[in-house]
Amino acid sequence: MTPPTLATLLARPVPVVINPRSRRGAAAQPALDAGLRAADVTPVFVDPGDDLRAALTEVLADAPPLVLVGGGDGTIGCAADLVAHTDTVLGVVPLGTANDFARTLEIDPDPVRAIEQLLTGRIVDVDLGRAGRSAFLNVASLGFSVAVTERLTARSKKHLGPLAYPWATLRAYRSAGAFSARLHFPDGDHPDLELDGLLQIAVGNGVHYGGGNTVSPTASVDDHLLDVYAIERGRLREHLSIARLLRDGSLVEHDRVHHVVTRRVAISTDEPMPVNLDGEIAESSPLTFEVERNAVHVVVPAHSRAARYDG
Repeated sequence: MTPPTLATLLARPVPVVINPRSRRGAAAQPALDAGLRAADVTPVFVDPGDDLRAALTEVLADAPPLVLVGGGDGTIGCAADLVAHTDTVLGVVPLGTANDFARTLEIDPDPVRAIEQLLTGRIVDVDLGRAGRSAFLNVASLGFSVAVTERLTARSKKHLGPLAYPWATLRAYRSAGAFSARLHFPDGDHPDLELDGLLQIAVGNGVHYGGGNTVSPTASVDDHLLDVYAIERGRLREHLSIARLLRDGSLVEHDRVHHVVTRRVAISTDEPMPVNLDGEIAESSPLTFEVERNAVHVVVPAHSRAARYDG
């Protein structure tokens, strides 16, 4: 797909879908409403009781050239799934707790400033991760991260913001158990891996996850590859040493971490395990993960270094 120019998209009305159930969605509505109308863009505020996917589907039924979507990573992932492989361009307004996809695209965390950047930005193509029938933009994972997600409550995210992630991590670690898994690579680019005593497996499509952690030092949202890593369970001091490497992604070089890059991997576990997709538990193992190349047109700020392989 060849993305259009932003100027041609702004010649038509731009729908803006805001999820009020995201952490900052309701509180930001007055400022967003004023900012959007000043930019000659009319927002559509979804009712808290409405189904978000249905609301997005209704807006996208008219095939708008550009749609701005405000919410957290779960909201943005849902929108990306719906616009994938279409001509509609997605603009991200960060209103969630982690806003990792917005961080990957280098969009300003202030929603009003983000809209200003998007309306003067440029369009690039990014990849979309697929876990079975479900989509993800940042990271899919199973094991410890699922336990963390289960301990992230709406209340903790509202009151603690990004600090809710380390708080939930400490709570989850106390009860985290080990598991075994088999990683099969259908394209034959790696030999199968039989791994025991694991704490977590993660499959990264984007760059950031978990409130600013980095998938790997070389991760990119448009390199057409998945970064797959498996962390072995060890002693507390070993996990603390790994935790210090999460921010820049250098954990993939740790002795207790297995890391490969691939386009497709099938993961099976001894017992079915829930899978976390960008903060939403939506699938379970066994499951095949793959990357859909250049699947989504997105707007990024003019200064953004995201999508460095685009074109």
